[in-house]
Amino acid sequence: MKKLLPLLVVLGVAFVVFQWGVGLHNNMVKKQEVVSAAWSQVENVYQRRMDLIPNLVETVKGVANFEQETYTAVAEARSQAGQVTIGPDTINDPAAFQKFQESQSQLSSALSRLLVTVEKYPELKANQNFLELQSQLEGTENRISVERKNFNDAARDFNSYIKIFPNTMIAGFGGFTPKPYFEAAAGAETAPKVEF
Repeated sequence: MKKLLPLLVVLGVAFVVFQWGVGLHNNMVKKQEVVSAAWSQVENVYQRRMDLIPNLVETVKGVANFEQETYTAVAEARSQAGQVTIGPDTINDPAAFQKFQESQSQLSSALSRLLVTVEKYPELKANQNFLELQSQLEGTENRISVERKNFNDAARDFNSYIKIFPNTMIAGFGGFTPKPYFEAAAGAETAPKVEF
């Protein structure tokens, strides 16, 4: 019995360490799934915006003798944003994530120019279809902001969890890597000039 006691102690310690490692790994998986769910919501609201844009552009084209270059810029930005392939793996590839963020920033910029230019056209501002689409687009932009914040919160929670010692060892063995954050577009700190 005395000869078995050291073996039982070693097995007991090994079992406790194993359970501890499994617990850490499972927590990382749960936190990674929260990040993935937040990313899905980001994709969802960006897709909603992509779906609204053609209707907005067609309404603008149909109601006003509008500057063609403005809605052409929106259509081109939408097309370029649509060409950026996104999916669940985008959050694991910093370069793909950056490319996605840049394309969405360009689209946001083109939409902003479109909505500022609309101010010159009272007949467009009086069109009910346009007003409804504009309201839906503004609501979608707010949702995008909220979902980006939720994603950043989930990514921060995950990133800090996998970087804390000793979690970092389990993260390295399990292939868990930090997730990127959404950042403000370059020049976002400066208010845009509006000239009529």
